[in-house]
Amino acid sequence: MRRILVIGIGTGNPAHVTMEAVEALNQAQVFFIPRKGPQKETLAHVREDICKRYIRHDAYRFVDVDIPARAPNPSDYTATVADWHARIEEAYAGAFLRELAEDGCGAMLVWGDPAFYDSTLRILDRMQARGSVMFEHEVIAGISSVQMLAARHRIALNRIGEPVLLTTGRKLRDGFPADADSVVVMLDGEQTFSRIDPQGLEIYWGAYLGMEEEILMHGPLDLLAARICTAREEARRRHGWIMDIYLLRRIPAGMADRAF
Repeated sequence: MRRILVIGIGTGNPAHVTMEAVEALNQAQVFFIPRKGPQKETLAHVREDICKRYIRHDAYRFVDVDIPARAPNPSDYTATVADWHARIEEAYAGAFLRELAEDGCGAMLVWGDPAFYDSTLRILDRMQARGSVMFEHEVIAGISSVQMLAARHRIALNRIGEPVLLTTGRKLRDGFPADADSVVVMLDGEQTFSRIDPQGLEIYWGAYLGMEEEILMHGPLDLLAARICTAREEARRRHGWIMDIYLLRRIPAGMADRAF
């Protein structure tokens, strides 16, 4: 039976690839590389460079998989994502059937870690449920942008005994959750942090975490929101793409005037 390794590769720095991931890389014969258009070719090149750095043999090859774009600003978000996932599933299923022998081992290299707001595992589950391709799969964890954000800012994500909410920019549109203290926000292409009430909040923001292009900012949200938006747009224009993440946290009472 075909075997698929879903390998978390970290946030773009080859040094963040784990030893478990290196061993997994050396088991695969075919690497399915997602292609998301010319603006995001860097992401494909990073995946290929990681393979070339860590694989100890030359009996492997890359197979490009063209990833369809999701419809922008959908009126029905859930239905739009379901349709998008179906089209991605079709692309990967075709590639598995064409390019991977029935007893072969293939790999999908996932940015960060497959557990955090990534659809790879859901798409594989759909594929297995439909029976379009028979395979078994394993998951190898990677260093996530969530971990990297905390490490680069030298902080713990949670305050003592308190939870952390992990969410998306779309979910933040209604404002900072009333019952939350610390909120990590991913997939915010609309800079939602600049549209909510900033009073009493601080932000730890990072882009291109772990890469040479890395940018970090921290301070009161009301003072930094506009600066982050400007820096983000300039970086996206310069590189053609951007991946960023941030932590919003309530400033404790009596500390609103502290130096940042």
